[in-house]
Amino acid sequence: MELSEAVAAGPTRQGELLAAGTITARELTRATLDAIERENPALNATVAVFAGEALAAADDADRRRAAGETGPLLGIPVAVKDDLDVAGKVTGLGSRGATRVADRDTELVAAMRSAGMVIVAKSTLPELAIFGFTESDLTGVTRNPRDPAHTTGGSSGGSAALVAAGAVGIATASDGAGSIRIPAACCGLVGFKPTQGTMPSSGDWHDLSTQGGLARRVVDSALFLDTFGTFPGSLVEAAAADPVPLRIGLSFSASAATKALPLDPRVRDAMGAVAETFAAAGHTVVEVDVPYGVAAKALTIRYLAGIRDGADGVADPSRLEARTRAIARLGRPFGRRTVAWAKRKGQEWGDRVHDSLDVDILLTPVMSGPAPEVEHWKGKGGLATVLSMNAFYPYTAQWNHAGVPAVSMPVGADRPGLPLAVQLVGRRGDDARLMSLAGQLERMGA
Repeated sequence: MELSEAVAAGPTRQGELLAAGTITARELTRATLDAIERENPALNATVAVFAGEALAAADDADRRRAAGETGPLLGIPVAVKDDLDVAGKVTGLGSRGATRVADRDTELVAAMRSAGMVIVAKSTLPELAIFGFTESDLTGVTRNPRDPAHTTGGSSGGSAALVAAGAVGIATASDGAGSIRIPAACCGLVGFKPTQGTMPSSGDWHDLSTQGGLARRVVDSALFLDTFGTFPGSLVEAAAADPVPLRIGLSFSASAATKALPLDPRVRDAMGAVAETFAAAGHTVVEVDVPYGVAAKALTIRYLAGIRDGADGVADPSRLEARTRAIARLGRPFGRRTVAWAKRKGQEWGDRVHDSLDVDILLTPVMSGPAPEVEHWKGKGGLATVLSMNAFYPYTAQWNHAGVPAVSMPVGADRPGLPLAVQLVGRRGDDARLMSLAGQLERMGA
């Protein structure tokens, strides 16, 4: 395998090559840095690249391996979304107002270093991870490698762009309202949002947000989550095994503050094809309407209060974008008791929604169509942006509110070549079964 191919092969295959001595961590890291240098000018997906530090970390990984140490991610390059603290670096959060230099690694970054991962770059995000598109006054527009006229989604758009372009095998991502799944859907990747509370460095936006990763293959997502999260059983083993026959609820139900945009026929057709694939595999597929009542819609309180808190927490709130300041103001009325009520409602709804529908897994859209064009939301005010995003992305945030696992799976492309995707949603704590179904769908050529 050529080194350029190894960069895009993903951490599972990279780990096999390193363990066999076919390549070294330094060679893999050097090739990854070269790939970032080659691809990033067209993407604008990095905030910073750490070439010298990355090569030193790779050399350390090679020494550890030579001394007999093993580990599935030892020597594997990774890009880190710029919402995580990396010691000695500014955690930019996509904002001119965030200028604080981190005095220590956040828990997930520290765990990645301990496992021997090699941090090669920090990736772009929209300001304070608010938006479903990766554009900011600080870093400009991040573009989709599948079509640079279109968005990578957000907020983990820089991470998605780097992985989809083959510039790095895996990248961290966080998801407070769809920010793993939306970029995955826009860029044709696997985006697994685990059960809330299973991954370190999670909990922002009043526990809506959780950490995870973006990868090309289900097994690579499983490997990353297994290594750093806390799950019953092995997600890697689950990804490789077909699940027992399940009852799958096919749902086109949307949860929008005003009115969801019509579902693109290409997405509807893709969902129908996936439903047929599951039925052919022995699963029972039934169409259901998800009950989005008051308990489900209480997520808006947590979302807006979380943005308010994030805006208040930057070093210089006066330097925030006007749109961000406007959205933060929408969260001002929500006090501690109101937020606590909203969290309880999310927990209660998440506990019962699958049982109320008599299904094991839900099959839904991720978004209303393929990736929008870049700057689609340019010039809109705060409330207008929130409502417009919610109309296009009305299928993801409710599952953060419920605290349940959900995964965006690529299912081909539309005629111009933009990816299409579907979402699978499991019960809280049922990450392994969800991973198993995702792996089966991938093996069946969705």
